[in-house]
Amino acid sequence: MAETLISPGVLARENDSSFVSRRPVTAGAAIIGPTVKGPVEIPTIVTTFSEYANIFGTTFDSGSVTNSKTYTYFTSIAAYNYFVNGGTSLLVARVVTGSYTSANTTTASAGNDAIKDYNNSESFALETLSEGIIMNNSGSQTAGALISGSKDNVRYQIVNSNTGSGTFDLLIRRGDDNVLTPTVLETFTMLSLDPNSPNFISRVIGDQVQNYNGVTIQIETTGSYANRSNYIRVKNVNVTTLNYFDNNGVAKNAYTSSIPINKSGSFGGATGTVRGGAKFYNDISDSDTQGLTAGCYTNMINLLSNTDDFKFNVLLTPGLIDNTTLFPTHIGAISSIITNTQNRGDNIYVLDPVGYGSVVSAAVAAAGTRNTSYAAAYWPWCQIVDPSTGDLVYVPASTVIGGVYAYNDSVAEPWFAPAGINRGGLSQVVRVEQKLSAANRDTLYNGKVNPIATFPGTGIVVYGQKTLQTRASALDRVNVRRLLIALKSYISQIALNLVFEQNTIATRNQFLSQTNPYLTSVQQRQGLYAFKVIMDETNNTPDVIDRNELVGKIFVQPTKTAEFIYLDFNITPTGATFGA
Repeated sequence: MAETLISPGVLARENDSSFVSRRPVTAGAAIIGPTVKGPVEIPTIVTTFSEYANIFGTTFDSGSVTNSKTYTYFTSIAAYNYFVNGGTSLLVARVVTGSYTSANTTTASAGNDAIKDYNNSESFALETLSEGIIMNNSGSQTAGALISGSKDNVRYQIVNSNTGSGTFDLLIRRGDDNVLTPTVLETFTMLSLDPNSPNFISRVIGDQVQNYNGVTIQIETTGSYANRSNYIRVKNVNVTTLNYFDNNGVAKNAYTSSIPINKSGSFGGATGTVRGGAKFYNDISDSDTQGLTAGCYTNMINLLSNTDDFKFNVLLTPGLIDNTTLFPTHIGAISSIITNTQNRGDNIYVLDPVGYGSVVSAAVAAAGTRNTSYAAAYWPWCQIVDPSTGDLVYVPASTVIGGVYAYNDSVAEPWFAPAGINRGGLSQVVRVEQKLSAANRDTLYNGKVNPIATFPGTGIVVYGQKTLQTRASALDRVNVRRLLIALKSYISQIALNLVFEQNTIATRNQFLSQTNPYLTSVQQRQGLYAFKVIMDETNNTPDVIDRNELVGKIFVQPTKTAEFIYLDFNITPTGATFGA
């Protein structure tokens, strides 16, 4: 982690001495990976799996002529497991290979589906927020249904066009509906082409375009109005009807023909699709992980290093494998993630040490190359019922571990261990790739890999909570690392409000009056054995004050988990008395 301050801000530092009010803001988890649809390289928060499915989709066809099959990305399966286990918010960063663009009404069917006005000219154009050819549905219709319409794309319909009032309604319908049974996703009423009207179409729907800037490492936004639709934005308005009415309240003749006519149409012109012959599930390889390479993740790895714009406490990248032998090109991407995670200091990264078909020794060897308390490894791979297809598929452990963390936090606290029978159960897992013996579990745990164990009558359970820190300390456990993340996050928010305040006793007392009650509440909720906060004249001497610094010392004794339980059964002769 960075250990100095260059510009004004707050630096939360740790001193690990453990060698052998309101709640914190809940940021949720983040996931980087491919999705069926959705905005490309624009991290987007979803709060339910239904919302995830609407924005990012769930299943897709391989596109193979000879061996067509329906697949689900690890990203979708991980999102499902996260939400079904109590997750509240998920930041999804879609990554792709190649060029992806939106579908729009301008190029649909060579202009035949364009939104026309009473002059038979294009009135305005829309485009989809989602990118990729999956959004294209331009073409002929059968019985009012688009031949290429699907549940993943949309069509539009103009209704209630009124030249007298200069207004019209816009319906956004699902691509696979038909005229007799329309599926309306969104409705925008009384729209206008008058920029001075509160119902101006761009103002109501939005016209902003977001793109990742690889130079500044941030999202840049163009356009005047925030996007309020979940599916489309206004691409352009070809003719505006500024001040539609004259002084008598009558529509101006010059404008009435510019109002769009009632009609329905489709979208087209999008580019970008899944790479042909891509490998999925347990077949992924170093050069082909769900149609991608490790390099496809670079932009979003860099972007999510930004703590100001993106908040989360767990990071998942199912599909990246931390194994030098079989996945050598993935190593650099994972190293960057770990570096960013350590610099952020507010989340933990869940990684997969080896691919499918590996062995205990290989998992331990992979984990041995890492040394950080900000990451944790789990193994083996798990077989689950794909929630979208119903197929039995093998997935890397990180795909289901996000759900374990979510469940732990929903029934307990982040500083409880996301492991064991009470909080580490994996009811959605049918079986693991390799059933681990006690000796296997010992080898894995000694090697910093958290085993996923199978117990008769109990089921499949996460049976470890070690971080990848090599040196023995309190921070070699996931629950303690997550405790420190929670403490630093909350207390740093308190301190942020004090930047540029007077360096006086009153300011220090303001900090103490908020920090001490919070730490007391953590102690009451079994997160700490003890704590002490010092921010007074002893650590804020005249020299410190003259350097425009405010220093606080926070001492904490994290609670430890009972991972090794010894039960001594003593057999005594008949008539013997039991001592204390």
